[in-house]
Amino acid sequence: MRIIAGKFRGRPLLGPLGQTTRPITDRAKQSLFDILQPIIAGAFVYDLFAGTGSLGLECVSRGAAKTTFFEEDRSALARLRENIAALGVARRCRIVAGDLFNAIRHMEETPNIVFLDPPYPLVRERPADLRELAGRLRGLVVFRHDGADPLELPPLRSFDQRQYGQMTIEFLSRPTAGVPAGNSK
Repeated sequence: MRIIAGKFRGRPLLGPLGQTTRPITDRAKQSLFDILQPIIAGAFVYDLFAGTGSLGLECVSRGAAKTTFFEEDRSALARLRENIAALGVARRCRIVAGDLFNAIRHMEETPNIVFLDPPYPLVRERPADLRELAGRLRGLVVFRHDGADPLELPPLRSFDQRQYGQMTIEFLSRPTAGVPAGNSK
C-alpha cells in the first residue's frame, strides 16, 4: 500500500494486520482519484470504516484541508495512527474511534467528500443501519461494496458507478432541488 499522488506520492502505508480490512488496489484507487481530483483541494473529508486510512490519507496528500477517520477495529486504529504519524499530518487529521453509527449522530461538520467503505458482510447484515447512516450524510459519497451486494441508500442517489473485478465503487449524492438525480452506469 502506498500514496499514489500528491505531496506524499510514493510514500508507503502500513497495511492491515489481519483480515478485518481489505485495502483498495492501486489500479482502482488511481481511477477513483482521477475522478475526484478536481474537488479534493481544500475539501473536508470523512473516511468511514477507515481501516488503515488509505483513502483519507490520499486526500490529505492531494490537498484536502482536513480528514476525519472513523474506525472501530483496534488493530486498524493502531495502523491508522502509525500512518498519520509517519506522514506528519496529525494537524490535518482527526480520528473518531468506536462505533461509527453512534459517533456520526454527534458530528456537526458537513464534509465535501465521504468515503463509505463498510466491511462487505455489513452490507448484508446491517442494511437498515447503513440506510440510517446514509440519511445523515452530505456531500459526495463514494460507496465501495461487493458488486453482488447492491444497496439503495435513500435519500442518496447513485449517479455513477464503476466496476473493478467484484468490487463496485458508486458515486452518490442528494438530489438537488429541482434537478432529478441521474443513474448512469
